[in-house]
Amino acid sequence: MSLKKIGLSDIKLSSIGLGCWQFSKNTGFAGSFWPKLSDQNTLNIVKTSLTGGVNWFDTAELYGWGKSEESLSKSLIQLNINPKLNFIATKWWPLFRCSKSIKKTIQKRLDYLNGYPITLHQVHMPIGFSSIEKEMNAMADLVEEGKIKHVGVSNFNQKQMIRAYNALEKRGIHLTSNQMEYSILNREIETNGVMEIAKKLNISIIAYSPLAQGIATGKFHDNPDLIKKLHRWRKLKLNKRGLSLSNSFPVIQELKNIAKKHNATPAQIALSWLVNFHQNVFAIPGARTKKQCQYNIDSLNISLSDNELDKLDHISNQLN
Repeated sequence: MSLKKIGLSDIKLSSIGLGCWQFSKNTGFAGSFWPKLSDQNTLNIVKTSLTGGVNWFDTAELYGWGKSEESLSKSLIQLNINPKLNFIATKWWPLFRCSKSIKKTIQKRLDYLNGYPITLHQVHMPIGFSSIEKEMNAMADLVEEGKIKHVGVSNFNQKQMIRAYNALEKRGIHLTSNQMEYSILNREIETNGVMEIAKKLNISIIAYSPLAQGIATGKFHDNPDLIKKLHRWRKLKLNKRGLSLSNSFPVIQELKNIAKKHNATPAQIALSWLVNFHQNVFAIPGARTKKQCQYNIDSLNISLSDNELDKLDHISNQLN
């Protein structure tokens, strides 16, 4: 599996990491979107990821208020994984909080991770009571104190990302990443300035929802009744994006056509396209089963031709 540097760091990561929202143990508002996974199931998913070459994990305070972080670290401990060999990204939740909370809550993050360091700490959303500058200064303090290694943001638009970047640069720290919703069916960051500025400033994009709530797998097109079973929040997100089975059909058909040539699935082609079309993009698909996890990993072994990359680019751009 090929590795690439994230941001301007010396850290090389697999293009696909493991999103750990599903490890929330059905706890809290965010955790309620997923069924409670057993410790054994979580262990199997983490083990499959590591065996397949995935060397990093993305979690967050909001994911079960520490349950996701705890579940991840328990699995890593059980697998006897050296804390120095893998990369963990987590996030601070800013709602109704000030920048001081970043430093007040860092020990909880570290306690839940149980000896595994925070390589990348991110502000989950730009919705805190404090300014972006104050939040970045709090993050910079943590870097200088050795409690985290790198700083990232999530869901920051172009102007917000620039503000975060400038605030950190004044402290001699580079903004490593911006975690954004991005997929072959949602390419908004390519037109709103986020991707352009990220490339210019050497900021990596970490793509969440890389399969567009599962729509890019094609399973809903094959069986439309399945969409009725989606969590209402996921349905709302699809509606907000204006994404439907009908308008995404041409993209899915092309994903299927290319998948046949590679003995792959549409989802694997969608993931491969996502992390190869722009070289500064990483993706964090989640997985609730060992099998699903392996499918995601196998997408990294697919080599799409320039013609296939461009054809998917052209067709998916018609949607956006």
